[in-house]
Amino acid sequence: MNSKTISNGILRAVGIILSTALLLYFLWKIQSVIAYLAIAAVVALIGRPVVFFFRRRLKLPNTIAVILTMALMVGVLSGIIALFVPLLTEQGKNLSLLDIDQLERNLDSLHEQIINFIGTAPNVVDEIIEDTDFEKTIVDSLNIGFIPNFLNSFLDVLSTASIGLFSVLFISFFFLKDSNLFQSGILAFVNEKNEKRTVTSIEKINNLLSRYFVGLLLQIFILFVIYTITLLILGIENAIVIAFLCALFNIIPYIGPIIGGVIMVVLTMTSNLGMDFSTVILPKAGYVLIGLLIGQLVDNFFSQPFIFSNSVKSHPLEIFLIIIIAGLLFGVVGMIVAVPGYTAIKVILKEFLSENKLVKSITKSL
Repeated sequence: MNSKTISNGILRAVGIILSTALLLYFLWKIQSVIAYLAIAAVVALIGRPVVFFFRRRLKLPNTIAVILTMALMVGVLSGIIALFVPLLTEQGKNLSLLDIDQLERNLDSLHEQIINFIGTAPNVVDEIIEDTDFEKTIVDSLNIGFIPNFLNSFLDVLSTASIGLFSVLFISFFFLKDSNLFQSGILAFVNEKNEKRTVTSIEKINNLLSRYFVGLLLQIFILFVIYTITLLILGIENAIVIAFLCALFNIIPYIGPIIGGVIMVVLTMTSNLGMDFSTVILPKAGYVLIGLLIGQLVDNFFSQPFIFSNSVKSHPLEIFLIIIIAGLLFGVVGMIVAVPGYTAIKVILKEFLSENKLVKSITKSL
């Protein structure tokens, strides 16, 4: 090995490193576009069965079917947004008329009722708080100086969200209209001898993920109905909005239901500030917990097994391990994309490494 060969190897390595760095930098700069493409792909997968229904059952042309599907999804999204408008309007009105002294008295009253209910003397709790500087920490953390800045940046956030929404809808339309558009882009980077296997893999992934996301929507809808009925029976204000928000957290596996449950209980308790804790607030919170328990039992023993077994063809224990591993590696985002990502990997492995013993064992249900 002479010096020329060594120098060429070094230059090639440097070139590969620089090219990789430039590619990563480019991807980082266009991360918003990548996010739009990913969200649009999910929207297209959800709308795919609807397009097929319009085309096969109603015999509509492809373009008309796509337009109707997009209009239906936009209508559903508009309805969801409309649910939150009264809540935001009411909260804005409450903020404009907020009596800080009355709020402080209500919170103090709730605090004293909780302490009295659990049987601890208020002076003992106060001494513990003073010893641990807990009160000072809470007071220091309750800095409301962010409110003007938040209001000033609201228009910027709204404009960015509008651009993102338009981009996602625009890309989703063409993903639905030309189902081979995404496939053609991937095939441009694939060798000719692997094109057939790649096309087969893409079709299987589309079918499985489409069923998965539709099943996920069904799962959220079932929880939404259970939570709404619970809150309406208890007479909680904005029950539909709270139920939808808490059901939506179920997108995050395992952690999401806990967050949604805590939010529902807290909103239930704070909506009854000023009332008696032991006879009004605590019983309502208990009934909300019962509703949450029923919802999670239905979800764990009906919704999730249905989705995992009939859509992504994976065992619940297998899914549990994949979600935990993805959460440890990539956090909440990893937990959300764990199931779709794992399903895509399984399909690709089965198509290209079908003779491998390990691949056979994990893909036998596909």
